[in-house]
Amino acid sequence: MTHAATSPSATSLAGLLTRRGFLDSMLHGLIGISLIDLLGRDTDAATRSRRRDVPHFAPKAKRVLQIFCPGGVSHVDLWDYKPELFRRAGEPLPGAGQFVSFQGKNGNLMAPPWPFKQVGESGKWISSMLPHLSQHVDEIAFIHSMTSRSNTHGPACVFMNTGQTAEGFPSAGAWVSYALGSENKNLPTYVAIPDIRGEPPNGKANWSAGFLPARHQGIVLAAHRPIRNLTRPPGIGPDEERATRQLLSLLNDRYQQRRPADEALAARIAAYELAARMQLSAPEVTDLSAEPEWVHRMYGTEDPNRLKAAYARNCLLARRLLERGVRYVTLYCASRASGVDGLLNWDAHKTLKSDYERHCPILDQPTAALLTDLKLRGLLDETVVLWTTEFGRMPTHQQGTKGRDHNPDGFTIWLMGAGIKGGVSYGATDEFGRRAVEKVTTVWDLYATVLHLLGLDHRRLTYYHNGLDRRLTDVHGHVLHEILS
Repeated sequence: MTHAATSPSATSLAGLLTRRGFLDSMLHGLIGISLIDLLGRDTDAATRSRRRDVPHFAPKAKRVLQIFCPGGVSHVDLWDYKPELFRRAGEPLPGAGQFVSFQGKNGNLMAPPWPFKQVGESGKWISSMLPHLSQHVDEIAFIHSMTSRSNTHGPACVFMNTGQTAEGFPSAGAWVSYALGSENKNLPTYVAIPDIRGEPPNGKANWSAGFLPARHQGIVLAAHRPIRNLTRPPGIGPDEERATRQLLSLLNDRYQQRRPADEALAARIAAYELAARMQLSAPEVTDLSAEPEWVHRMYGTEDPNRLKAAYARNCLLARRLLERGVRYVTLYCASRASGVDGLLNWDAHKTLKSDYERHCPILDQPTAALLTDLKLRGLLDETVVLWTTEFGRMPTHQQGTKGRDHNPDGFTIWLMGAGIKGGVSYGATDEFGRRAVEKVTTVWDLYATVLHLLGLDHRRLTYYHNGLDRRLTDVHGHVLHEILS
């Protein structure tokens, strides 16, 4: 046997030429290729997450105000006038038989407890329980054919805010923050303002950043919930604090340069830097005492009803945030469900009349004042306003009660402001308000439209996660051009 035949290289080559050796080598090669591809994708996703996208086309709006009423507001009692519901109250719902909804069997059709009135030049029928908001109907586009994929509060709230019923996905505000960035580096890009009564169902999942970089999640701020720890500790002067920040910034930059794909690190650094800047900006924006007396009277911030006054102060805070360049504000009116249905939110299963006589005055004047204030200051021309809830209510009463059960098959939301055609109604439910039957609309259609107003194509706003290019609108969504001006 020659030396060449016994050399290590020859032995290795002979091993490769066997079937077992060939397959083993091919397996290791494929593993390496896959690893390189995955690492490349991770790096690419991290790079994209740091990039500020510019609008895809000329925007009509710069920012968004979302007003959210948790509990499932009854469309047939406030926004969606159904004469047949008044005429045929007490009769069975045609074709329903012993229909069973979320909490059980339903009784007969139940008329709204209050009359509707025809208001505005558009002649829109709206509940007499909303005298202040009725003054804005000629500037509002009502969508009467909204639908949801859940009849349970938590998943339905998350669905309305994220386009997914499961937790862990980015909210609309986080997507807008990711796409457009901030107009004011000293304030958060996205703020969630919870009601004084508490957080909405499923809490922070409603303003989560999901799989987007953490810096895009909503910052919780409210008039009744000031930011803590904004002042310097005793004994530390401004020069010492400034020098400390400069040194910390230098160390952070050096550390991050060596770990460019570490999104959690980047988010923490951004959060600390924002917190430092907010030491100067947050006290000013939350100082409602700087507003003149007539503004406080318009909003009702000193109303004897403490819940209405608290919501009014949050409405005023929302306007101050928007005018200072906060990109997305979600303002909540009511909170999560309580042990007594309808006490803390709009979930009127048993006593709708007394529940809504509690909630409507809280919503009506302060919200109408916020819309008026935005218009007076020219902010409405650059702000798209959404009024949303997670689902509607049945046109029947729950068996044995004077309330209504959940109805995800047809309900009302509305839009107003930049790029919105006012005084219009889009889509329709059937003659009783039970189900959307004309121009059936989804949450994905809503957000495709909102992104369009912000100059963004909802199909192109994506983020790579778990093997998919994710979107706010999932694989759905159509722009509602008929409600656009």
